[in-house]
Amino acid sequence: MLTYHHTLSAAEYCALRSAVGWQSLVEEQAQSGLDHSDFVVACRDGEDAVGCARIFWDKGYIAYLADVMVKPEYQGQGIGKRLVEACIAYIDGQLKEGWRIKIVIVSAKGKEAFYEKFGFQLRPNDRDGAGMQVWRT
Repeated sequence: MLTYHHTLSAAEYCALRSAVGWQSLVEEQAQSGLDHSDFVVACRDGEDAVGCARIFWDKGYIAYLADVMVKPEYQGQGIGKRLVEACIAYIDGQLKEGWRIKIVIVSAKGKEAFYEKFGFQLRPNDRDGAGMQVWRT
């Protein structure tokens, strides 16, 4: 039975990264990221973490949806949808009268259409340039 919780260990987070083929992180770094997240949601099948997502937010107008991961054997069951919906609901709950909060995400290649279902817009477009990134090591 699938359940949703707001806790995830660094070891579980690192295992999910491995399961979806993302670069590994040391657990200390993963724990720091989890500790500084504003919202974490994890899907579990029994005791096993099979998916997660998190939000970090500047408490103003920018929030970042990060690390939407679902183990491949659990994909296609609506888990990712529920994880993203929970993150969006968290941000919606932070809105005050007259506020606007932009949620941004860097989508994994080929997953853009999944996020478009939630209203995310591809970049570049007529108004916005391409998203960019740099890794520092």
